[in-house]
Amino acid sequence: MTPTLSAPVAARLRLVTALGRLSAYRLVVVVLAALAAYSVVLGALGWLPFGVPAMLASLLVCLAASYGVNRVVAAAVRVTPQADSSLVTGLLLYFLFWPSLAPLDLAVTALAGTAAALSKYVLAVHGRHAFNPAALGAFVVGLTGWGAAAWWVGTPPMLWLVLPGALLVLYRVQRLAMAGLFALVALGVFTAAVAQGGIAPLTSVGQAVSQGPLVFFAGFMLSEPLTMPGRRLHQFGYAAVVGVAYALPFTLGPVSNSPELALLVGNLLAFVFGLTRGVSLRFVERRELTPTSHEFVFLPSRRVRFAPGQYAELSLPGGGPAGAGSRRTFSFTSAPSSDLLAFGVSTAPPLSPSKRSLMGLVPGQRVYLAAVGGDFVLPRDTDDPLLLVAGGIGITPFASMLRAARSSGEGRDVVLVASVPTPAELAFAGVLRASGARVVVRASDGGAPADFAEDAGSAPFSAARLRELVPDIDARTAYVSGPPSFVGAVARELREAGARHVRRDAFSGY
Repeated sequence: MTPTLSAPVAARLRLVTALGRLSAYRLVVVVLAALAAYSVVLGALGWLPFGVPAMLASLLVCLAASYGVNRVVAAAVRVTPQADSSLVTGLLLYFLFWPSLAPLDLAVTALAGTAAALSKYVLAVHGRHAFNPAALGAFVVGLTGWGAAAWWVGTPPMLWLVLPGALLVLYRVQRLAMAGLFALVALGVFTAAVAQGGIAPLTSVGQAVSQGPLVFFAGFMLSEPLTMPGRRLHQFGYAAVVGVAYALPFTLGPVSNSPELALLVGNLLAFVFGLTRGVSLRFVERRELTPTSHEFVFLPSRRVRFAPGQYAELSLPGGGPAGAGSRRTFSFTSAPSSDLLAFGVSTAPPLSPSKRSLMGLVPGQRVYLAAVGGDFVLPRDTDDPLLLVAGGIGITPFASMLRAARSSGEGRDVVLVASVPTPAELAFAGVLRASGARVVVRASDGGAPADFAEDAGSAPFSAARLRELVPDIDARTAYVSGPPSFVGAVARELREAGARHVRRDAFSGY
C-alpha cells in the first residue's frame, strides 16, 4: 500500500506504465508508422510536394531493403535478427530520401537501406553497432555522388505530428533534457552563423525548427540508445558535440555538414572513448529469489564496466514478432568486482515475451549486452548516510549496491526499507543479512519478516511514517526504486519527510 496520488500525478504514472509495456524500439516503430501514414494523408491532400504512389513506393523500398537485408545477413551469420530495429531504420530512411517513382532514385534509396542494414553487422561489436544505421546509410549514399538525403520530414505540415511524437519517444527513453541541450546548442550555433547574413535570431530559430529536421533528428535519431553514452553527464557532452556539428557550416572536399554526418561524429567519439561497447554473455544459471522472481547469471566475454545501481540493455533471443529478437533493460544485481554478471527479474505471470525468453535460456546459450546506462548510482562520498526504499522487485539495484559495498569493504551507513506483498517475497535475503545495513520490511499481508529485519507494520509509507521508521531521515540521501506508482508516491513522501536528496528509479515493465 502506498500513499494516495493526486489526479495529475496518477495520470502521468499511468502514462509511464502504459509506455513501459512497449520496448523503446517498439514505441518508435509505432510512432514512425503513424508519421508515415500521416505523411501519405498530407500527400493525398496536396500539402506535400510528391504524390502518394511515389511515397508508397519509397516506403516499400526502404522497409524491404532494411528488413530484407537484415534478415538475410542475420541468417548467414547465424544470429537472431532484430525486427523492430530493422523497421525503425527503414522508416527513418523513408523520411530522409525524397520519394520518387524514378528507378534510379529508388535504387539509391535501396542502397541506403542496404548500407544501413549491413552496418549493424560489419561495424558492430558484440551485438552493438557503432553508428546509427540510418545516418550511416544516408552518409554512404552522399559519398557515392548518386544522391543525398533530403530530410524532407522537416516541413511545417509534418511538424504538427513530428513534435508530439518526438516528445513522446523522448519522454519514454528519458532523454528530454539531452535533446533539449542538443537543440539549444544547435540553435545557438545556427543563429550565430546566419546572423552574419543579417537574419534576425527569432527568424532563424523559427526556420530551423519549422523548416528543418531538428525536431525529428532529436526525437528519433539522436536518442538512439545503442550509439550514445549510458551516463547522463556523458550524454550531455555527446548532445553538445552533435549540436555543434549539426549547425556549424563547413565543407571539406566532398564532405560538407549534414545532420547525418553530425550524428556519426558523435557516434564515433562515443565509441572511440569506450562509452558504447557491447559484450557477449554466456548464460550460467537461473536462481530463484522468491516464488515470483529469479536472478539470471551470465559469464561475460570480457569485464564489463558499470556502477552499482545501473542497468544493462540485453539483446535476447525470441521475444518479438516472427521469432525476432528483442532488447530490454534489466538492473544489475551483481557487484562490479564479480567475474559473473547477474540480473534480478520479476517472473510473476503473465510473463512478457522478454521474460519468457529469459526463462527459456539454457546453460551455455549466448545473449548480448548491448548497452550499460543509468544514473541511479551511489554518491562518491562513502560517509554520506543512505536511505534505500524498495517496492517489490525494485530491490534489485540495491542488491548490486550492497554487494559492491561489502566486496570493497566500504562502511556505508545504510537503512533499507522494503515493501513486499508477503515476507517470502523479500528478495536477496542473504545479501541483506550479510550487508550490515539496517533492514526494515513492510509486508502487505501483515506477516512478520525474517529475524534480521525490523517489522514496519502495515501502515503506508507516508511522510510521518517514514520519519518514525527513520528518525534521521533529514540527514540521509534517499533512493527509491520499484513500480512507477510506488516510486512516484513514495518519492513525494520522502521529500515531505525531509530527505536531503531523492533519487528515483522506476521499473516501468518489460
